[in-house]
Amino acid sequence: MEDIIATMAGQLGPALVVLGAALAVGFAGSGSAWGIGIANEAAAGILTEDPKKFIYALILLALPGTQGIYGFLTALLAINKIGLLSTAVPITIWQGLGIFGACVPIAIVGFYSAIWQGKSSAASILLVSKRPDQMGKAVILPAMCETYAVLGLLMSIFLLNGIKVG
Repeated sequence: MEDIIATMAGQLGPALVVLGAALAVGFAGSGSAWGIGIANEAAAGILTEDPKKFIYALILLALPGTQGIYGFLTALLAINKIGLLSTAVPITIWQGLGIFGACVPIAIVGFYSAIWQGKSSAASILLVSKRPDQMGKAVILPAMCETYAVLGLLMSIFLLNGIKVG
């Protein structure tokens, strides 16, 4: 029985890391897909009127997708930290819990900021449909939501770097 408990304890740390990585990718990626979907509705609407505005719509559509990239990057950093991509490093439950926690900022902030950035991008798509000369301003508006996704990513990276393994 003690062997089983010891084996489970040895696997719980890495399992927590994998769960944290999965949440970072899952939530940030889901937020990105949702945000892009919102912006896509506005883009499809303006393209029915003027297909020449596709490039404007595409640029603004892509903005909410960055949070999914940030979640993916965080997940790669987390699983690489314990060597899942190369030579595995034994970690404790507490180290696994710490790495799990380090994945949470980008998971939460990435999810919500991508959705709000999608809404902002949709509004900006409508702006450029009427005023294409305002494209620069139209990109800046949804980029304000991006600020918080970058802060979530940075916090996750700083927390990951602060956890010592091996």
